[in-house]
Amino acid sequence: MVDDDRIRVVTDAIAAYVKSPSLQHLRDPHSIITVAKAVIKQLDRDSGIWKKWEGQRDALLKASLGCWIPVEALQSYLNTLPGPNLTITDVCQRQKAYQEEPYSRFPNEDLKEGCLMLFNEEKALGTELVAIIGRLAEHVEGEEERLRLEHEARYKAMRERERLAAERRLLSGADCRWTHLKKSSECYCRVNGRTYRLTRTKEKRWSLSRVEAVSSEEGGNLIGTYLGKADATKVVAKIAYETEYH
Repeated sequence: MVDDDRIRVVTDAIAAYVKSPSLQHLRDPHSIITVAKAVIKQLDRDSGIWKKWEGQRDALLKASLGCWIPVEALQSYLNTLPGPNLTITDVCQRQKAYQEEPYSRFPNEDLKEGCLMLFNEEKALGTELVAIIGRLAEHVEGEEERLRLEHEARYKAMRERERLAAERRLLSGADCRWTHLKKSSECYCRVNGRTYRLTRTKEKRWSLSRVEAVSSEEGGNLIGTYLGKADATKVVAKIAYETEYH
């Protein structure tokens, strides 16, 4: 009984769980359910539900996930390894089982064409499938990083365009939301043709003033000091349509 692998699986899972320094996390019902599911999944896998996946077959298939290897080619190569004959369904369902695990990623559709081109090039050269998988995994990793950086650059460019458009709207005299001018700490809004300024105080609150124009200079009529922008916004929405006295 001491040598039962199931004891090791449960022991490892509990040991990893109790390493958390947070008692709140350890007692959280959702966290307990999560670790229980992880234990059950590991025990199910070790119990041999997938009878045909022994030796290096499982490791090779897992390494191929996301590489867009044609399933027929993958099946053919896996059947050269020790174990019972694998069908297309065997391979597809094993891939799906891995992809449905927590933190797993599905293949990136944007990379499919490039992966298939590389696969065909290497196959024509006679490269062994395990080596092709290695090259494709490196290709996918590099391309995903490139796509991430491109997405980040597009997002930053979009935010900059939005910032400049908001500045132009503010300076044009049109009504607008709270807008930071030239990345200053102060922000302005205009409602019903009236301009208001918010200034951050030393106490981390917001000082609201009615001003005649957008300017970095001090001045204007102080309306009040508020904990957050939302509170100041509610006040502006009310007084912007009330009669002003000079």
